Amino acid sequence: MPESNEKELLYGLEERIAPAPAFFTAVQHVLASVVGIITPPLIIGSLLGLTAYLPYLISMSLLASGIGTFIQARRFMGVGAGMICLQGTSFAFLGVILSGGFLVKSRGGSPEDIMAMIFGVNFVAAFIPLIVSRFISQLRRAFTPLVTGTVIVLIGISLIKVSITDWGGGHGAADFGAPANLGLGALTLLVIVILNRTSLRSLRLSAIVVGIAVGCLAAALTGHLTFKPLQGSWFELPRPFRFGFNYDWTIFVPIALVSFISILEAVGDLTANCMLSQQPIEGESFRKRLKGGILADGVSCMIAAMFSAFPNTTFAQNNGVIQMTGVASRRVGLYIGGLLAVLGLFPVIGGVLQQIPAPVLGGATLVMFGSVVAAGIRIMTQMPLGRREMLIVAISFGIGLGVEAVPEVLKQFPQIIGNIFGHAVTSGGVIAMLLNFLMPVEQPEKAVEAVKPIKVN
Repeated sequence: MPESNEKELLYGLEERIAPAPAFFTAVQHVLASVVGIITPPLIIGSLLGLTAYLPYLISMSLLASGIGTFIQARRFMGVGAGMICLQGTSFAFLGVILSGGFLVKSRGGSPEDIMAMIFGVNFVAAFIPLIVSRFISQLRRAFTPLVTGTVIVLIGISLIKVSITDWGGGHGAADFGAPANLGLGALTLLVIVILNRTSLRSLRLSAIVVGIAVGCLAAALTGHLTFKPLQGSWFELPRPFRFGFNYDWTIFVPIALVSFISILEAVGDLTANCMLSQQPIEGESFRKRLKGGILADGVSCMIAAMFSAFPNTTFAQNNGVIQMTGVASRRVGLYIGGLLAVLGLFPVIGGVLQQIPAPVLGGATLVMFGSVVAAGIRIMTQMPLGRREMLIVAISFGIGLGVEAVPEVLKQFPQIIGNIFGHAVTSGGVIAMLLNFLMPVEQPEKAVEAVKPIKVN
């Protein structure tokens, strides 16, 4: 490994890290992901009329994320990648879960009936990554650096859209794009960059926390930080299958398809994590990490369904935190899991974190999500990109980003098609896989011995 790359990490994957820096690093991971974890239950709950149960759904999402993150970092009996793989509520399932919920509602189902069906189907669908993880070695051609790198870049670009939306003030904000919002985001980003480039280890470890703190202070001084009343109970205990268990194969099929496609996204995230943690991204040890990581994804989704939370996946934004802090020690993952579990058990703490202004979060997450794109490019370029590879990348990016920019192009198809392939990661990722299978690999041209001309005297 080049010397410059070795210096990028302050703590390697298996290095021990003191409790104080481990805690501060874990807090930065949580800050980068907490909004992403609680947003899907907020959207699903509000659209399906589950508002009475929203505090509980949010708490259980945080708790399930914490348990899943702990399993990934701990890696017990081959379950888990043994890295900082933060598990969070997946956005990929939003469309199909909403469709299933509306179907139950149209049949006269109550909110409890809707949740019994959704969580029952999700529990069964969690077996898909469990099964696929057993065949990772046989599927290694599908997960080449070209394919996984393409998927990671698409993930990062999709996440950047979220950052810019927050930076402008948040979705639907009346003052969206106001100079004050842009200034708060820029200040937060500037502080993070300055601290990250210092030679002091303690400042680099706390760069994101300090940046967000400075941004919140500036927001308070300028009147852009308004405290909202905290909702929900102070303490919440999980109740397995609280709403019962139901199943319908017509709802299961689209959710199962998304479960399968999301494995490709998980492989991309795990590959980027390996690279940033300075671990091999090919060979037997890499395949074991993929196998354990996808297996843990399935276990995490199963636990989420049991505790009335929506399907989990490995979050890409936390790879950016690894690169920013220089900490890859998997022991930090144990701290992250503990913090998320505490947030789930004590909803009031999560309510306090929700007070952070959107522009501050946007400025902080922009650099993390940009790091995801950079990691994807580095993986793609592990091998020279020839004409075949450039064509695969071009078509995958063109279709993936094009469909996400203009989702109406799929409106003539059944709604399930739009729900699944209306996102850059799924459409571009599937195209990259198909082209990688179908397009023959170019054989290197055979060297032709040069025939020296015969000199005639």
